[in-house]
Amino acid sequence: MIKLSVQELSPVVVAFGRVMLGTLVLMPIAWRRGALRSLAKHKGAICAFALAEFVIPFLVISFGERWISSSVTGILIAMVPLSIALIQRFFGVHERLGWWRCLGLGLGFVGVAALLGFGTISGPLGWAGVACMLVATLGYAIGPLIIQRHLSGLDPFGPLAASLGVASIVLLVPAVIALPARMPSALVLASMATLGVVCTAMAMLLMFYLVGHAGASRAAVITYINPAVAALLGISLLHERLGVGGIIAFALILLGSWLATRGAATRAERTAEVVA
Repeated sequence: MIKLSVQELSPVVVAFGRVMLGTLVLMPIAWRRGALRSLAKHKGAICAFALAEFVIPFLVISFGERWISSSVTGILIAMVPLSIALIQRFFGVHERLGWWRCLGLGLGFVGVAALLGFGTISGPLGWAGVACMLVATLGYAIGPLIIQRHLSGLDPFGPLAASLGVASIVLLVPAVIALPARMPSALVLASMATLGVVCTAMAMLLMFYLVGHAGASRAAVITYINPAVAALLGISLLHERLGVGGIIAFALILLGSWLATRGAATRAERTAEVVA
């Protein structure tokens, strides 16, 4: 959907369209549920979440998709669980790693090396696209940790609607400046609607639920499906080529991510993670 959208729209407009649509969907629901009333003391966490989960990733992914394929994008975004496992302690979340999870981290990084070293990426713009995805991956790793540490006890509609509203305000002026001169095609408009409603509003509600029940690193396991979906749609609809390096990287990153987040989080673990 992003790949299709940036063919006719500026990356800033794509990012703004996603968060604005998500805000329009969730804000009325949050208002009716009274989920916005208790957010004043969480405004710092909400603003940080808006930047880490929406503003920065949505912008850099939209820019990066101009220069690398959606298949490679999906594979790189699958590093989110690995990134969470590495940075979680900086957010006061302490999940035990152990040998298997350390092995998973190592395999994941080997997978990234395979992806980048088998000729899948070429030229300065290609590497700029990779850098964009790594920044997005870090943002997507920080977002669930903010939820787990600061927002897990709240009605998810409140902080999510507020965060999307903050992101919309941040991106409003740049998006207005970059508006297209003519109306986008129906395909692009449909892609934007899907990105805003399904891939932003609905997906983030599910993320809040998963973080509350399974912890940040295990909730991020949903990113395992990103490479499969991105590769299949990229190859079938956008006529992209993944190549041997991409297939090897795909397998290694998925295996590494599974090992790095293996095992079910117990109730005691989850309580300790939030309290720590």
